[in-house]
Amino acid sequence: MQAAFPDSAPAYPLTPSRPTDWRLGLPTYVYAVVFASFCIIMGLLWDIMWHMSIGRDGLFSAPHVVMYTGALVSGLFSGYQILSMTFEKNHPDRPKSVRFWGVFYGSLGAMYCVWGALAMLTSAPFDDWWHNTYGLDVQILTPPHTILLVGMMMVQFGAIVAVLAQQNQTNSQTDPRQAARIRLLFTLSSAFMLSVLFVLVSENLGRYASHNSSYYTNAAIIFPFLLMTIGRAVSGDTRFRYPILTVAAVYMLVIAVPSWVLQQFPATPKLSPVRNPITHYQAFVFPMLLVFPGLALDWVFNRFSTGRVVKPLNDWLLAAIAAIVFMLVFLAVQWPFGGFLQESPLARNWFFMSHSWMYAEDPNWEYRYKFGPWFNQTAGQFATEFGIALLIAFVSARIGLWWGNWMRRVVR
Repeated sequence: MQAAFPDSAPAYPLTPSRPTDWRLGLPTYVYAVVFASFCIIMGLLWDIMWHMSIGRDGLFSAPHVVMYTGALVSGLFSGYQILSMTFEKNHPDRPKSVRFWGVFYGSLGAMYCVWGALAMLTSAPFDDWWHNTYGLDVQILTPPHTILLVGMMMVQFGAIVAVLAQQNQTNSQTDPRQAARIRLLFTLSSAFMLSVLFVLVSENLGRYASHNSSYYTNAAIIFPFLLMTIGRAVSGDTRFRYPILTVAAVYMLVIAVPSWVLQQFPATPKLSPVRNPITHYQAFVFPMLLVFPGLALDWVFNRFSTGRVVKPLNDWLLAAIAAIVFMLVFLAVQWPFGGFLQESPLARNWFFMSHSWMYAEDPNWEYRYKFGPWFNQTAGQFATEFGIALLIAFVSARIGLWWGNWMRRVVR
């Protein structure tokens, strides 16, 4: 495979774009894969609420159809882009494409999306067979579920790479409307991926654990990595001052809005046991308040990375500062907010959704609205393990900066 990110400026000219159509000079497949990423997270959230409220209802249940629509859209549009570059030797984008297997040409984002779509579609019949053979949802990370999750992440990562390739090809003479559209697509695709990552670890980040160090350790593994990647990937765009805050805000809407909407619709459990006789969809969870640590990380980038305020720090020092800032702000926000969601009657409404409860669980459980004693820790235990979480956050942030540096150089 040829290099996807040259160290120097690309050899092909970057001409100013003066588009007049709705695409604003961007390839159609870029819009398609961002839409596919949207379908994946919407289908995933709907599927969770389906399982909480109705139960599994076959391979072609409505949430599954939404997810597989995302896979089809991603695979078809990206596949067409690859095949058109491969068989059209004079294709204008072929000089800036990636060659693989010695035959095919295409953008790096399109290739990730095709592979991800194939994995998702392969998992569908495999998952149906697995359930028919071993039972209904015996565990989350079954082999077919693992294939599905890998495919979903590849499609979503491919969407981000596809958008970043367009951004990294632009210059100061680019049409401002096109640059704004690229920023919008990057924000959406990044927020969709952040939302999926949150869903995948949500069982370890429930409000019931927000007063335990494990909650902050799990957050330290995931969030500094992705948020620092986002910040570094667009740090060269002077018109994008608060990308992490913007992505975190969209993430919150992506997680919350489907629950706000679906809980208005009727739903009847179709699998036993039914311990909680519900009549409407049960909401998922209220999202984490990542806008606050997101704003703090934007401040770190704007002050210590861009050179606009002080001389830029090397990435090791930047990662250390970012880790400390993220974890302290995250603790200051999520500790009281987690307590509010878990214990306050004011959180038991359609907006905060703390009253949501799966149909198969006992609604009179003693610890439904209070913290379980198995999460209790002394102050010393919490401080020690939170210190370990800070070290994990430092490693996570440093890897995020390294990955973001890679993404800044993707132009193919």
